[in-house]
Amino acid sequence: MSLKCPCCNSPEIASLRTAMKITAAVGAVGGAARGVSAALAGGQVGASVGAIAGPIGITLGTVSGAILGGLAGGVGGCALGAQLGEKLDRHVSANNLCLACNHRFNLPA
Repeated sequence: MSLKCPCCNSPEIASLRTAMKITAAVGAVGGAARGVSAALAGGQVGASVGAIAGPIGITLGTVSGAILGGLAGGVGGCALGAQLGEKLDRHVSANNLCLACNHRFNLPA
């Protein structure tokens, strides 16, 4: 689907994507925090598995669980935030700018 300006019918449109950038960043931070929190809460599992290797195994199991949980949570939060931001940009905020007549508009629902 080719996007055109509703005023001048020009195909020269720039999408600013402000909401997508903001919600992706917030989602990444929130997802990372949630992932680290869940990993630290479940760190007992990593510690018990790492207990086979002794005190160093316990430490490495807990730390690696927190890092991997934070990364996984951050990626998931960022993806979810970007999807929400894309919907906001497309249908709520007027983030499409016509480069020919400078008209700002959003897409119809």
